[in-house]
Amino acid sequence: MADVLANPPKTSPSEPGPRTADPVGVEHEEGAPRRDFLKLAAGSFAAVGVAVVAWPFVHSMNPSQDVLALASTDVELGSIAEGQAITVMWRGRPVFVRRRTAQEIQEARAVPLSDLRDPATDQSRIKPGKDQWLIVLGVCTHLGCVPLGQKPTDARGDYGGWFCPCHGSHYDTSGRIRRGPAPANLAIPEYNFTSDTRVRVG
Repeated sequence: MADVLANPPKTSPSEPGPRTADPVGVEHEEGAPRRDFLKLAAGSFAAVGVAVVAWPFVHSMNPSQDVLALASTDVELGSIAEGQAITVMWRGRPVFVRRRTAQEIQEARAVPLSDLRDPATDQSRIKPGKDQWLIVLGVCTHLGCVPLGQKPTDARGDYGGWFCPCHGSHYDTSGRIRRGPAPANLAIPEYNFTSDTRVRVG
C-alpha cells in the first residue's frame, strides 16, 4: 500500500486528463467556447431570416403614397366671400367650408341649448377668433347623404344651414341638427389655420 501511494500509476498520453477547475470551482471544457459561438451565430442568422421574411408583410400595411397625400388638405380662404361656401375633398369625403355672415353667427348663438337634439354651443364648433369660418364634414349623420346648402341656389332648410334631400334633415348655420331623422350634428373634422387666409384640414 505504501508503494502505491508513493508511486501513483501514470496515465498514458491517449487517455483524457482530469478536468481542471478554476479557483471558484467552475469546470472548463475545451469545446464550450466553440459551442457558445455556434449557438450565437445560429440565433443571429435566425433573427435576420425572420426579419427578411416579415419585412414585405409589415411594409405592405403602411399607407400608400396617394393615401398619405390625402391625409391633409390645404384650403385657400382668401377668395371666399362673406356668405359663400365651398366644398373640398378630404379622405374621400366632402368638407363644407362656409364664411358666415354676422347675422348667421348671431342666429346660431341665439339658440337655447334646450332646443337642440345634440346640444353644442356655436363657440364650441369654431376656432377662437375665427367666428366667421365654419368647417364641417358634408355628410348627413342619418344615412350619409350629402346635404344641400353650399350653392346660393340650394335649399338650406328651415334654419339657414343645410338641408338633406334624402330624408329631410335640417341643419342650422352652425351645422347642428334641428329637424328630421339625423341623430347628431354635422361632424367637425380636425383642422388648423396655418395663416389668416389658409386652413389645413387633417
